[in-house]
Amino acid sequence: MASASRAIIGISRGARRTSDVPPPLDMTLESDWLSRFMALVTVTGKLEIRCAFGAPWAITYERSPACEIPYHAVLRGRAILENPDDGTVRELGGGDLVLLPHGSPHVLHDGSGLPPVPAVKRPGGHVFIGENAGTGERLDMLCGRFVVAPPHDRLIRRHLPADLVVRAATDSRTPDALAATARLTALVELMRAESLEQQLGGLAILNALSAALFALALRAISESGQAPTGLLALAGQPRLAPAIVAMLDDPAKPWTLPELAALCSMSRATFMRHFQSKLGHSAADLLTDIRMSLAANALRQPSASAEAVSADVGYQSVAAFRRVFTRWAGMTPGDWRRQSLGGPRDATASDDGEAGDVE
Repeated sequence: MASASRAIIGISRGARRTSDVPPPLDMTLESDWLSRFMALVTVTGKLEIRCAFGAPWAITYERSPACEIPYHAVLRGRAILENPDDGTVRELGGGDLVLLPHGSPHVLHDGSGLPPVPAVKRPGGHVFIGENAGTGERLDMLCGRFVVAPPHDRLIRRHLPADLVVRAATDSRTPDALAATARLTALVELMRAESLEQQLGGLAILNALSAALFALALRAISESGQAPTGLLALAGQPRLAPAIVAMLDDPAKPWTLPELAALCSMSRATFMRHFQSKLGHSAADLLTDIRMSLAANALRQPSASAEAVSADVGYQSVAAFRRVFTRWAGMTPGDWRRQSLGGPRDATASDDGEAGDVE
């Protein structure tokens, strides 16, 4: 049993490093937590519709499936975003981008309070075009969705807030924040141009740009300090970022709170308080989520055994790994493997640790 002053938030000692874990970071990239995070999850993007409305207008979105993240990029004009669940109202202007990582239901409208003019949808280039006959203030907006490969939607929902707004006009004047916002704006403009034409490869390019939009949006929010809570808010604190990088760089290590606190030049108590305040979860929670995400990726390989996967993510006990993974993913490791490979769940599978029977 570890003493209270050396609380071990890892599970095992001396675990092997998995080949799925990215190699140690180059010193020039030592704080690139975002690349580490994006390596854990598979995110694809799809631009679906370009809205060209005149006020009054309104669009209602139901709750999205668990693995989908809607996004809206306002190119010109103004839009009001309302969340009917909590009554939150946000105004979006030209150049602003909103992501809804939890897939929350939402309404977008012009803010006039007038009955919306009916809209129609027609094919246009590589995306649909939404139009109405409204004669008021004009809106030009791109709408699409990011698709997160399961079970990593759990990681997204747990560590990103319900909505993320990237403002074209940010209060932060740091070079990194300004550069991130400028590049995001340029990417959205490129997507707009591609959506207007039927050029060769246009659909593939739009979807690739849409996927890049996700990572660039996370960077812009983190650099600007606009995220209120969650992983982006945590990473935006220079003193806390080393702990994130360390856990992403070597998740199998049996990290202790004093070790992580020392990396951040903080006392254990101060580290715990600041980490919990910014992330909304403990360092142990984040480490578990990182480990289980890596395990889910490794279990897609038919040749990986239970012992290898559990040790590679920091567990010497296969039984302990199985319990944690089942609680995290809502299914056993074996069921997750069969599902990810397209097979049925098998309630009779053994727990002998063979590659085909990981439980």
